[in-house]
Amino acid sequence: MKVLLLKDPKEDDRGQDPYIRELGLYGFEATLIPVLSFEFLSLPSFSEKLSHPEGYGGLIFTSPRAVEAVELCLEKDNKTEVWEKSLREKWNAKSVYVVGNATASLVNKIGLDTEGENCGNAEKLAEYICSRESSALPLLFPCGTLKGEILPKMLKDKGIPMESITVYQKIPHPGIQANLNSYYSQQGVPASITFFSPSGLTHSLKHIQELSGDSIDQIKPPGPRDTRENCRQLWLLRSAKRFAAIGPTTARALAAQGLPVSCTAESPTPSALAAGIRTALQPHSC
Repeated sequence: MKVLLLKDPKEDDRGQDPYIRELGLYGFEATLIPVLSFEFLSLPSFSEKLSHPEGYGGLIFTSPRAVEAVELCLEKDNKTEVWEKSLREKWNAKSVYVVGNATASLVNKIGLDTEGENCGNAEKLAEYICSRESSALPLLFPCGTLKGEILPKMLKDKGIPMESITVYQKIPHPGIQANLNSYYSQQGVPASITFFSPSGLTHSLKHIQELSGDSIDQIKPPGPRDTRENCRQLWLLRSAKRFAAIGPTTARALAAQGLPVSCTAESPTPSALAAGIRTALQPHSC
């Protein structure tokens, strides 16, 4: 059974994308198609902040791109040596909070110890931080232009200081339409489609609706009385078991579009997503 994941393929130390491997254990043939590209912003300012750990109570990472921004700062400003000799140790004396094991793994690779990675999403991480944080210094939070407001609001409500800096923005992947067209023409309509972010949904949904619409027409050619809304409802009905979300924020974005969410991964991990899709696609599920 074919499933489509709208994310960048990334090999792990075993030479395979872990999502492909985990879904394969359940008999799914997974294909990964990237729908987003990234532009990095404000790196000189971010680099300056990283050079002064004494001014912060710790770090918060909620995405792999924020960690990549750290790596770029170290490379571009020739700070790798000073990072390894002193800065890394100074940041490690503070709390480094992380959402998700994938992001935690990247943070570990730059030499920082993490906590909170098992929280699963930003809201749970905020609860974790609120239960532990007592520093009067602000937490440094590198983030994207479309960061959620749940974590900042929860910390503010608890009086925990935080300083956010926008270090990247998401843009549509230049090959999204061609890659989706190729997939649908060769593989047909997948049994399940997984979205990994609200912005990924925004940039891919129109193309998916158009491509899936071709299949719908083969089943029920539109008659003269069919309206656009009728066609949309038919598409939603056909898609009832097809949409999965990597987490609650993406699930809410799907629901806001009026789309049925058959599966929300219990945690943002390959194993949790694979188990959720398997349950959603079982004949007895609804």
